[in-house]
Amino acid sequence: MDQGQAGNPIKPTGDTVTLTDNATGKKVDMPILGGSVGPRVVDIRRLYAETGMFTYDPGFTSTASCDSGITYIDGDEGVLLHRGYPIDELAEHSDFMEVCYLLLHRELPKADQKAQFVKTITNHTMVHEQLTYFYRGFRRDAHPMAIMVGVVGA
Repeated sequence: MDQGQAGNPIKPTGDTVTLTDNATGKKVDMPILGGSVGPRVVDIRRLYAETGMFTYDPGFTSTASCDSGITYIDGDEGVLLHRGYPIDELAEHSDFMEVCYLLLHRELPKADQKAQFVKTITNHTMVHEQLTYFYRGFRRDAHPMAIMVGVVGA
C-alpha cells in the first residue's frame, strides 16, 4: 500500500477570495487554505466579525468542520482514507490491530512493532474478576444498554 499525503495540516496558500456585500459595497478578503487531499477551502472564521453575517449551508454539504490528520472523507466520490490509506485496502490487507496501530502511530506496523503492540493491548484488556461477578448480577435477558449504564455507574 502506498501511503498518501492525508494527515498533513491545512496550510495557507497565500491566495484569497473577495466577498462583496452588494448592499453596502463592503469587501472582505478571505484566505484560501490548501490541504494535502481534496479541494482548497475558504477560511471564513473572520466572516462574522467583519460582516456581522453567518454562512448558510444546510446539511453541511460544502463545509469542512475540522482539519483531520487521521481521516479524509469525500462522500460524493466514495473516498474514505485513514492516514492516507484507502479503507478498502486496509480492510483487505490489514487486521484490526494493524489499523489501530496505524491510527495511533501514523504508519502501519512492522512485524516486531505489531507483536509488541498486540502484547501491550492484550495486557490491558484483562477483565477484573470482581467485574465478572458484577455482570452476573444482571438478568440474562437484560437490555445491553441497561447493563452498560449499570456497570459504568458502579
